[in-house]
Amino acid sequence: MSSRNARFQEWQALLANRRKRRQAREFVVQGVRPISVALERGWPVRALIHDADRRLSRWASSVLESPAAAGAERVAMAGDLIRELGEKDEDAPELIAVVGMPADDFGRIGAGADFLGLAFDRPSSPGNIGTVVRSADAFGAAGVIVTGHGADPYDPRAVRASTGSLFAVPVVRAEGPAEVLAWVEARRRAGVAVTVLGTDEHGSADVAACDLTGPTLVAIGNETSGLSEAWRAACDVIARIPISGSASSLNAASAATVLLYEAARQRAVTA
Repeated sequence: MSSRNARFQEWQALLANRRKRRQAREFVVQGVRPISVALERGWPVRALIHDADRRLSRWASSVLESPAAAGAERVAMAGDLIRELGEKDEDAPELIAVVGMPADDFGRIGAGADFLGLAFDRPSSPGNIGTVVRSADAFGAAGVIVTGHGADPYDPRAVRASTGSLFAVPVVRAEGPAEVLAWVEARRRAGVAVTVLGTDEHGSADVAACDLTGPTLVAIGNETSGLSEAWRAACDVIARIPISGSASSLNAASAATVLLYEAARQRAVTA
């Protein structure tokens, strides 16, 4: 492919247009680790686009020949075009993948007696979503739920920030807290006593004093306005993370990481 034809424009639209991604049910994946993890985890690879103007590395060649990507379209693209898809001013990526998007189905998230999950309310930063997913992967969370009108977990900035964890941890989008809380209530009726724990700098309990060893859904608020009133009303407890210095609060992704670490720490102690 040497021109900005209709096919190229379709892929380019996936980078910046959430609506196009939802319609096509696919998104662009850049980077060695994200592409490798997507293949390892069996995600449907729709297309593999490689730089036609350079000799490919052993890694890129192995991806193109991988049985896991047997059904993917192969496209040799001019270097200046693949640089655009890779969103780089210099150093065009040698390989880009277009990957199928899974359904937003809560059934993808296992919610048993050891459940640990995270709900991110109206996130404004795609990078923060990716960081939260990466932390969820690192500390053994069963899944991440993104609620409300905010950033998209399939935005290329979110995918890059997750460093491949998006393909290892189920991420489900929901219109708002009501949909999530209905799922939580269904789990409770099934015998899984899920605790919903929110976070706020003025929370009533220190996070270290909260019992995170049982099934827990951690709710993290928007980076600017915090948790919505609907989420606050649904929380069984609102916890605070004690901090010092001149900072009044932590970044949302940092707060999520602290909560997930504390849950993993408590569970390791009681195991």
